[in-house]
Formats: sequence, C-alpha cells, structure tokens
Amino acid sequence: MEETLNAINAVIWSPALIYLCLALGLYFSIRTRFMQVRGLPEMLRLMVNNKSSSSGVSSFQALAMSLAGRVGTGNIAGVATAIAFGGPGAVFWMWVMAFLGASTSYVECTLAQIYKERDDNGQYRGGPAYYIEKAMGQKWYAWIFAAVTIIACGFLLPIVQINTLSESMVNAFEVPPLALAAVITVGLGLIIYGGVKRIATFAEVVVPFMAVAYIIVAVVLMALNAERLPAMFQMVIGSAFGVDAGFGAMVGLAIEWGVKRGVYSNEAGQGTGPHSAAAAEVAHPAQQGFVQAFAVYVDTLLVCSATAFMILSTGMYNIPDPAVAGGFLYQALPGAVAGPDFPQAAVDSALPGWGAGFVAIAVLFFVFTTLVTYYYMAETNVAYINRKVHRPWLIQLLRVVILAAVVWGVLRTTSAAWGFGDIGVGLMAWLNLIAIVILQKPALAALRDYERQRKAGGPLSFDPEALGIRHATFWSDRARKQPGSDANG
Repeated sequence: MEETLNAINAVIWSPALIYLCLALGLYFSIRTRFMQVRGLPEMLRLMVNNKSSSSGVSSFQALAMSLAGRVGTGNIAGVATAIAFGGPGAVFWMWVMAFLGASTSYVECTLAQIYKERDDNGQYRGGPAYYIEKAMGQKWYAWIFAAVTIIACGFLLPIVQINTLSESMVNAFEVPPLALAAVITVGLGLIIYGGVKRIATFAEVVVPFMAVAYIIVAVVLMALNAERLPAMFQMVIGSAFGVDAGFGAMVGLAIEWGVKRGVYSNEAGQGTGPHSAAAAEVAHPAQQGFVQAFAVYVDTLLVCSATAFMILSTGMYNIPDPAVAGGFLYQALPGAVAGPDFPQAAVDSALPGWGAGFVAIAVLFFVFTTLVTYYYMAETNVAYINRKVHRPWLIQLLRVVILAAVVWGVLRTTSAAWGFGDIGVGLMAWLNLIAIVILQKPALAALRDYERQRKAGGPLSFDPEALGIRHATFWSDRARKQPGSDANG
C-alpha cells in the first residue's frame, strides 16, 4: 500500500505544485499590494470582533474554527517531518510559504464570503464549491471539488491526525491505540452532532488556550538554550540556500518539504479556510479575508515556529543523508522517526520527565479540534451537494465515515497515514488554486472597495453589483434591503 501511496503523491506533489504554491503566493501579494503587511493593523482590529447572528458566527469564532483546522498534527509531526527530510532550511521555506500564503488565503476566503448563501436551516454556507459554481459557472468542477473535500476531510486527513495522536500517546502514556480511538470517537460524536454553533463555541474556547500554552513552553526551551539560538538561526538560513556546508546538497529538498508541510499546516490555497470564513457574520466580505490571512501567520509563524525552535535549539532530530542509503547527515535520536518523537525528546531534554506527556497532551488538543473542523468542512460540502435534492443519508454516512476513520487511523503505519493525508491536501490544492486564479477579480475588487470605505469612514456596506460582481445573491439581496447597513464594522 505504501508504495502505491508514494507513487500517487509523486504525481500530485510534483515540483509543479510546489512552485505553483510559491508563485501564486507572490502573484497575489503583488496584486493585493502586499496586504499581508499593510493590513496587519486591520487584521488585529478585526480579530477581536465578536458579533455574531442567528445565521453566522462572529469573526473571532470563524478565526478560531479556521485555526482549529489549521493548527493540528502538521504543526508538530509535520514540522518534524519537514526538518527530517528537508533539513533545518525547510523551516525557512515554511515561513516563506506563510508570508506569501497569507495573500492567497485573503483571496480564497474573501471569495467564500462574497458567494456564501444560507442553507435550509438558515446557517451561512460557503467555500470553493460555492464560488466555483456561482462565479465560474462550472457546476461539474464544483461537484468534483465538493466530492474530493468530503473524501479528504471526512476520511483521508483524519487518518493522519489520529495516527499522530496515537503515536504520541503510546510514547508518553502507553495508551492502547484502540482505547484511545474509542474515547476520541465518543467525544467527536458529541460535538459533530451539535452543529456549527457548537463547533464554533468549542473552538473559540479551546484553540487560544492550546496555542498559547504550547508557545509558552517553546519560549521556555529557547530561553534555556539561549546560547544556541544564534547558531540555530544561522543554520536555518544557511541551509535554506545551500550555504551551510552540512546541508548544501539538500536545497531542493528544503524547498520541497518546507512548502509541502507549510501548505499542509497553514492550508493557504488548499481551500479549507474558506469554509470557516463563509460562516462569519460581517459587514463586508474583505473583513474575513483579513482575518483569515492573519490565521496563516498564527499557524506557521507562531505555532509551527514553536515546534521548530523546540527541536532545533535542543538538537533533538535526525536527518537522513539523501546520498547514502540508510545513512544520516545528523542523528541525535537513534531509532526515532520524524513525528512527535522529535518535540517530545526536545522538551524532555530541558524538562526531564515532562516532554513526552506535555507534547502528547498538546497533540490531543490540536488533533481533536482539527477533527471537529474537518467534519464541519466535509459537512459544508455535503450541504452543497444537498442544495437541490435533499439526501439526509449523506450527512449520516459522513458522520459514520469520519468516526470510522478515527478507528482505522490508529491501525495504520505512520508513513501510510501521511501518504493518505498528502493525497487529500494535494488534490484540494490543485483544484482550488486553479479556481482562485480564474476568479481572483471579485476578491481584489472587494479589497479596493473595503479600503476606500475604511478611509472615508462611516458605516460599511457591500454592493456587489456596483462593483460589477455577478451572482453574489446574498450580498445583492442585503444591499437592496438594507443599503448602508453596518453589521460588523
């Protein structure tokens, strides 16, 4: 099975996708006039907006939901894998992907807000499938994206999450994998049967707590290893460009694994973030574009960097030598694999007896919230498929499948689990990146309109027809009914 998964991923994650992610991030940065830099104060202002409605969640809840999906095993095991196979330089390329990807996230999440709609229960729904159908007019393409997302978020990606959690729990507490799967299945079932409001409330409380606690521990480790930090940063930058003699032959691998794990972690361009963005109650679509761009920063520049600094400042990692079969360029942990072993050993080196347990608990929080958000994303695409013909059995099938994935994931090997996850991420990224390149104009028009209104002052409003944006029926109806309204400005 693993050979088959590797062969599929060799096609999906060819250099074409790696460089497409970087190129589009740079392109959208230029087209938005580097909104990820100019708009940082606006991101911070909007992040604390906590106004919701009966139809939508608040901007902060949408941010928390998005972070719940972004901040997961990719921030721990994913970073460790990037370092193991791409060297320390992979961390630099993860940073580059986050900086450029913030503009990509703005475009896709603003599009999701522009083309969102209310479902039969009065809740906001939106995402790539919705804007592909409405703006591009290609329903077949939208259905393909919806189907791929249901499979990826409902089955493939949960396998990676639960597999990493199982590995970390076995390392720390020797918890039987199936017992862990049973507990997670029960907890996940209680949340996913509660709907988007319960998911948003849960994420709003848990996500900030888990992220802050994890970053604090990373700062403590860096302080305890302060004398190593200058050399650590020099190694990261040097190996990213092949200057570091020890990792000079790994420049291509550093870019490949940095971008690959960067996209997996921060999800910019993957098409997952737009689902949460569309659920928010805002006065102008660009507001969620700014908020979700900030989510990319939080995920990679803070949480992923925390893991990287834990591992690199303590030297607790292995790097296979690409030129020597079975050999290592650097080996500090004999027998350890790229995964939660690295950060667990890193924390334990500075805080003996605490490392494995702390990281395992962090992974537990990260994974559980990610699973909850994956379900919401898959459910949104089921809702898209169910818009015209009601198929209630699809939702029930989705719930059964994602709970089954939790059980199946603990039985897979680590490499097989990541193979499944990479297929899901890669397919979604290909489909969504092509779509947002074609559909970028409404998002860019919304950015100019929003900045003009903010500069002029007064209440915010959004009239898509005045901007030449068609088929944004939710906002067109709102503009006709309540011109000049300020729901959340």
